[in-house]
Amino acid sequence: MNALTKQRDRFAETDVDDEIVLMRLDNGEFFSMAGTAAATWRLIDGKRDRAGLVAALFETFGGDTAAMAADVDAFLDALREMGLIAID
Repeated sequence: MNALTKQRDRFAETDVDDEIVLMRLDNGEFFSMAGTAAATWRLIDGKRDRAGLVAALFETFGGDTAAMAADVDAFLDALREMGLIAID
């Protein structure tokens, strides 16, 4: 299992109502996450791998697992490219 971990030294985050707002510390960029993006971010806990994320999201939201997995992959790729997460 390759657990996903947040690179906490690279961002600051806060909850605002139902959103998560992140600021990258290296360049000051802000990101807002809501809905399934926020749910996915909250599930990245250093214990779950990609399959665990998809399973947990499916339990909460249901739907087409193949489409959900593709969306999760795209989201995780973006987070990795920004240096916000890593795979252990």
